[in-house]
Amino acid sequence: MGKDAQAAMKYHNKKVECDGIIFDSIKEKNYYCELKVLRMAGEVIEFERQVTFELQPKFKHAGKTERAIKYIADFVVKYKDGRTVVVDTKGFRTKDYLLKRKMLLYKYPDMIFEEV
Repeated sequence: MGKDAQAAMKYHNKKVECDGIIFDSIKEKNYYCELKVLRMAGEVIEFERQVTFELQPKFKHAGKTERAIKYIADFVVKYKDGRTVVVDTKGFRTKDYLLKRKMLLYKYPDMIFEEV
């Protein structure tokens, strides 16, 4: 069993499909559907899924390459009023998530970030 499958089982997430897209949770799929309705209503101009933000670049130490640290946001939403909001659909806040969230907000202090 892969690492992602183990994590999903550990936190009781259930992968679900909508519009041919596999979502990590029902909550994430429901938010996607909500965004589609808001886009049809004209409130949301566009949105992207699984947007990667680099928190720390890869580097070499003692001849060994250390991997970059990245945060993957569930959604980045652009609203008609000009706001861009980074959204994470969270059911369970892991220590890893909390640390990366803190690093994200430090690196991008003007970012509008929401958890749903």
